[in-house]
Amino acid sequence: MITKRQLGIGFILLGLVAIIATFAVDWLGAGNFQGVGPAQRVALIGAGLAIVVGITLLPLGDRPA
Repeated sequence: MITKRQLGIGFILLGLVAIIATFAVDWLGAGNFQGVGPAQRVALIGAGLAIVVGITLLPLGDRPA
């Protein structure tokens, strides 16, 4: 069974991967915008929210999710 701490770590890792992928798109040159475009902003906000949710789950410990 998955615990709340494990679920929190999963959310944090998912958010970090999404942030890295968002900036990798810029590095590869995809898109028409110079810098961070509107779709990337939405993705970064979503990734940030996933990280915040993950951080709030960490202190709940080994209780089942």
